[in-house]
Amino acid sequence: MNEKNNSYATVSIQALKRMPYYLQHLKKLESDGVESISAPYIADILKLNEIQVRKDFAAISTTRGKPKSGFKIKELIFNMENFLGYNNNDDAVLIGVGSLGKALLSYNGFEHYGMNIVAAFDISKNIIGNEVGGKKVLHVEKTSEICRRLNIHIGIITVPEETAQIVCDQLVAGGVSAIWNFAPVHLSAPENILIQNENMAASLALLSKHLQQQTTVRI
Repeated sequence: MNEKNNSYATVSIQALKRMPYYLQHLKKLESDGVESISAPYIADILKLNEIQVRKDFAAISTTRGKPKSGFKIKELIFNMENFLGYNNNDDAVLIGVGSLGKALLSYNGFEHYGMNIVAAFDISKNIIGNEVGGKKVLHVEKTSEICRRLNIHIGIITVPEETAQIVCDQLVAGGVSAIWNFAPVHLSAPENILIQNENMAASLALLSKHLQQQTTVRI
């Protein structure tokens, strides 16, 4: 890591969440033959603040953008993928092979984002021993053991809320340091464990509230 990348420590959570959107547009521009891009242009496309975008780019770029031409797209994409860890696959396991779990296991795009699901766990005798999306389904009791043996860092929870905390504890016991939680429940874990919650109920509530407000305005 060069000296420029010391600024990684100053990148906010909000900036981190913006990076995949930047990357998506940068790759599209690159495929269209565009070689350089300015922060104002990206800010206009994504409806963001120009200064905000410029700071985000500067935080991860190994070279400074030029006043007229901006940043080299190819180099910016490389820097951004390195920052996000897309070039270094992290092995992950998934617990809960229901409808959502099966969909995630069958999705082939995770490796493009630096994650590789290597195994899945469930309690159902009807699915244990089978393969879903090319991943073998094991009994959930083996979670901690397999995580330790394979040095797994990421755990994905797609179980009902009443069993999510038990699964979380098993992942932590297995040495997992980051958890992607799809169960609609708050999980307790040591401070050094990162938990990213994907609460569909909360998202739907926001959408419903927005639609309700829009309907009220029309009336």
